[in-house]
Amino acid sequence: MDISNLQAQTRLILRQKITMMVNRYVVHVVQPDDSEGPIVAFAEQKRLAFKEQVTLYTDESRQQALAGFKARKVIDLGSGYDVVDHTGAPIGMFRKDFGQSLLRSTWHLQQPGLPTLTGQERNFAVALLRRFADSLSWLPYHFDFSVGASIAFSVDRRWGLRDRYVIDVHDPRLDRRLVIAMAVALDALQSR
Repeated sequence: MDISNLQAQTRLILRQKITMMVNRYVVHVVQPDDSEGPIVAFAEQKRLAFKEQVTLYTDESRQQALAGFKARKVIDLGSGYDVVDHTGAPIGMFRKDFGQSLLRSTWHLQQPGLPTLTGQERNFAVALLRRFADSLSWLPYHFDFSVGASIAFSVDRRWGLRDRYVIDVHDPRLDRRLVIAMAVALDALQSR
């Protein structure tokens, strides 16, 4: 799928595939009947990496890069992650708000030319339960990324044995590669 077709998508599904040494993520478009359509992105995250870096590919063959993100610092408590396209040109950045995330996970996402979006867990009670009871880490969580009351995109974790997320994009100006990178990071980096 070329970038203009990807940019036209308003709903995507992200699935995590768990293996011993890497987390794998597959992103599909959603068909009009709500079924999974073609793959638009594939990523692998190495566990226990010293400095976090994830490359998004156009499919599972890993032949063509789509985008990627990389931690600015080894210890990344709020330092941020730069997101670049397949040529290395900047698309945007995101960072975890460490202070606010103590009770309710909060992220900030920036794309040049747009206001900074704040993404926060939608349900405060679920956020608190997940913090104080490790055995409840399987609870679904939902993030809304917004400027004020205007939601630009949402990432909803669905119930199931494997992690599955539905991504709804409401702001057509958002670069879908940046949105996909943020959705992968929500899973890959959430516990950090």
